[in-house]
Amino acid sequence: MSVVVVGAGLAGLTAAADLAARGVEVTVFEARERVGGRTHGIEVAPGAWVDAGAAYLGDRHTALTALLAELDLKTTPTTMTGASRFALGGDGRTRAGRFPPLSAVALGELFDALDELDRGVRADAPWLSADAARLDRLTAAEWAREHLRHPDARLFFPLFLGEMMAADPADVSVLHMAFYLRSGGGIRYLNAFAGGAQESRIDGGAHQVCGRLAAGLGDRVRLGEPVRAIHQDGDGVTVVAATGSVRARAAVVAVPPPLADTIDYRPGPAAPRSGARTVPGCAVKVHLVYPAPAWRERGLSGWSVNARGPLLSTVDDSPVDGGVGVLTGFVTGREAHRYAALPAAEQREQAFAQAARLFPGLPEPIGCHVTDWVHEEYSRGCYAALFGPGDWSRLGPRLAVPHQRVHWAGTETSTEFFGLMEGAIRSGHRVAAEINAMYRWRNIHD
Repeated sequence: MSVVVVGAGLAGLTAAADLAARGVEVTVFEARERVGGRTHGIEVAPGAWVDAGAAYLGDRHTALTALLAELDLKTTPTTMTGASRFALGGDGRTRAGRFPPLSAVALGELFDALDELDRGVRADAPWLSADAARLDRLTAAEWAREHLRHPDARLFFPLFLGEMMAADPADVSVLHMAFYLRSGGGIRYLNAFAGGAQESRIDGGAHQVCGRLAAGLGDRVRLGEPVRAIHQDGDGVTVVAATGSVRARAAVVAVPPPLADTIDYRPGPAAPRSGARTVPGCAVKVHLVYPAPAWRERGLSGWSVNARGPLLSTVDDSPVDGGVGVLTGFVTGREAHRYAALPAAEQREQAFAQAARLFPGLPEPIGCHVTDWVHEEYSRGCYAALFGPGDWSRLGPRLAVPHQRVHWAGTETSTEFFGLMEGAIRSGHRVAAEINAMYRWRNIHD
């Protein structure tokens, strides 16, 4: 039996490794000249790596932690010791902990309203939730205008949504927002470092996971091979890539839905993978490298939240073994589009200036790395595709349903931890089990 996997990210390589372990002949096509998909490592100093893409994990991410153990990779706690900085209007303020200097009552009401929304959504099938049709018509921006009265809640809501989902509230439906929060374990888990979804990082970088999975597959992973077409007949599939085609029993498409829609399927699927209102996750990640994490000397954690960009939040991502200090900035939502359009020199200048205002006394950075996921050709955004009004109603019922011999993987097909590394890995395990069960049954009865 043979299977072609399209995409060498976490989902595709997990599926390929599972299938290969069952004796399936696997070929993986990857459009980029690297594996990893929306995980990507940058070496900021000799032997010191940072995550330009997906980075964090928590104790509920059991598929990821099991895979790390299998690959002999370790985790390290996310550094959050010290006070936080907030620039939410006027001068920046220093405050213990991560709670912003805004009305506690207003933010409590915001989180209570979001909690009520996500508790009402079916994580396994959001389109079947009570009131799903209405929630899928509304954007998160429209919901905020109707429900958020206090100016502090209105100020904080888009910053929160940008941090959690890399989304502009005008782009996503209320149903998608509520599902995303529910799927990820709820607001408090998703938003937490200690005891939450951002508790740890992978020591040496998350990109190592795909690197080691690909190494185990050897020459079965073919880079620089964007897939153009998948044609099916009664006996199998023909997958047409940049330099030729491969015949197989089945195919796994493990790329984001908008990218999957660029492939020519014959016969075509009953429904597209994305809609006119589906947009890329709006994220640009900025790594500012310093001789040392000098903010720690002033009792600061490196964490900040800011009403104005480009860096809407920052976190200390310095390597565990020292050597350099790394301040990671997140540019999300509408601000990501503005910032991504700037010339590289202006991007650096704006990031340097904001970091200096947030953390007075910082020396000049010795390095700056900007990763623009908004315009990344073979990701179409990050953290994940954003489902707009009507998308869940139209697309949801078929996101994980095979199209004859074409099977779907990727974090967007997972109703558990959608948009996270955990969701991608679970989808890879699911699709490998699905193929094994389906074609083993056919072999017995053919």
